[in-house]
Amino acid sequence: MVRGQMAARLPDRALALPVCSLLRHCRSRLPGTKSVTMNNFDAQKAGMIALLERLVEIESPSHDKAAVDRVGAIVAEECRRLGAQVEIHPQTGTGDHIVARWGPHPRPLSYEERGDGILLLSHMDTVFPLGTLIKMPFYEKDGKIFGPGVLDMKGGIVIALTAIAALRETGSLPPRPITALFTSDEEIGSRTSRALIESLAKESALALVLESGLMGGAVKTWRKGVGDFKVRVRGRAAHAGGDHEKGRNAIEELAHQVLAIQKLTDYEKGTTLNVGVIRGGIATNVVPDEAVASVDLRVMQPGEAERILARLHRLKPVLEGTSIEVTGGINRPPMPFDERMKATFERAKEIAEKMGIALQAGGSGGASDANFVAPLGIPVLDGLGAIGEGLHSEREYILTSSLPERARLLAALLSDW
Repeated sequence: MVRGQMAARLPDRALALPVCSLLRHCRSRLPGTKSVTMNNFDAQKAGMIALLERLVEIESPSHDKAAVDRVGAIVAEECRRLGAQVEIHPQTGTGDHIVARWGPHPRPLSYEERGDGILLLSHMDTVFPLGTLIKMPFYEKDGKIFGPGVLDMKGGIVIALTAIAALRETGSLPPRPITALFTSDEEIGSRTSRALIESLAKESALALVLESGLMGGAVKTWRKGVGDFKVRVRGRAAHAGGDHEKGRNAIEELAHQVLAIQKLTDYEKGTTLNVGVIRGGIATNVVPDEAVASVDLRVMQPGEAERILARLHRLKPVLEGTSIEVTGGINRPPMPFDERMKATFERAKEIAEKMGIALQAGGSGGASDANFVAPLGIPVLDGLGAIGEGLHSEREYILTSSLPERARLLAALLSDW
């Protein structure tokens, strides 16, 4: 099958199957685990693909509330079928957030009395606009599944639901609370979900994030922090022919500032700045009186963010008669590979080894909702979702085999932590 062709669709009956009906044969023990989990998820692969297709074929761009809510309705329905107490957190400009709880939750816990619960984090929104499926359909070929959002991160949603279903089907759900949060705005900064993420994390002893894993199966034990800035230069407008000398060219001044900003990049520290968008001027015969640059900042360590922020606010004009205004800040703090993260990974590695999995540690320059959890002092592990490549592009795909493999790993972490 050539790229872009639609594979033969699974029957509608398969698409309608709830996750809990896909696990009839998973009743064996994982070697070395303390409770009954699944030795083989491979029999569930077809059902996982069917659910993934169902989710992917409901396109859910972040700014389309109705679209994201259609995905949320399916997720909430599946969680209820799996015996969860489901809470809907309504939003206006974005989709609603879904909270599903299993196990004892007598009352909200404070940070000081944090229990032994585990928080699962996923998001339902994607970066792809409505209509993407026309040119980028869902299909499987040569051990890969293609489609908008399969990797980021509807594959992760399927993995989370399947792991819970498997544990429940075999009576292996641990007695500790398990909470799954499915958010609607991760791709646009998690502005409406951040408080909820932090609140639920503070009730938990561990957070597991179902963002995509790295090729080779490594989980993400560090992520860079992300900042968003605008540098606005104001000058003085004038006719480019008759009064050129009276003008103060804002674009020229901004060019000086762009060079200064780019020089703040320090690869040894893991710090990068990228001036990605520039806007200014209204016509070639007008000296521009305003120009704006949008800047992306990535840092490895919290202190580095403050240092760069201070440098940006100390930018000085080069041209007389111009002024500079810097706005913005850090929207996701860094998740460093510190001692807490090292201990968290070593525990996960130990559990994985009992299953014959050689778990590796990696990281990413991109951020996720894990970045909100790490600064709270809560152990967190990211990249437990599907494995693939081509994130946010028409080449986005996952390895089909990673669906059952990651569900098996997640089930063991939930059962054995």
